[in-house]
Amino acid sequence: MIYLVKYIIFFILFLVHSLVGAQVNRESELFQALKEKDSILFDAAFNQCDTETMASLFSEDFEFYHDKVGVTFGKGNFLKPMEENCTKRNFDDPQPAKRILLENSLEVFPLYKEGELYGAIQHGVHRFEFLNENKEYQKGDIAKFTHVWILDQDAWKIKRELSYDHQSM
Repeated sequence: MIYLVKYIIFFILFLVHSLVGAQVNRESELFQALKEKDSILFDAAFNQCDTETMASLFSEDFEFYHDKVGVTFGKGNFLKPMEENCTKRNFDDPQPAKRILLENSLEVFPLYKEGELYGAIQHGVHRFEFLNENKEYQKGDIAKFTHVWILDQDAWKIKRELSYDHQSM
């Protein structure tokens, strides 16, 4: 099983690196659409605690690979802990964590089959801040992420997500 996970991660990273020359223009419709989806996803996760919006962005067979906490299979399994944390959150308090996308780090690489766009790989770097005991934000990790987006009935859905190279700031 671990070999399968390593193979999938290697394959996706290989695709990302082999497509470096094929990144779409930052002004393109595809780049802008997936940049907006990235913003909606992390706003729903970190700012709004909006699990319905989050659920709308993942495929049913979603897989999440994280270099520190392991792998999660299935959209429901991924969202369950977030839903539980959101029910406990006091919205009068500041949000417990922030996600900040590093400027100009976002890249998008289209995926085609027989000339038809069916998906895209989105890659970027983000950092996190967390509230300390004094309710002040402190710097957390910086990490890379890769999303494999697919077009599912004309809607963009994340099928695979990689979160890796976490480093303390």
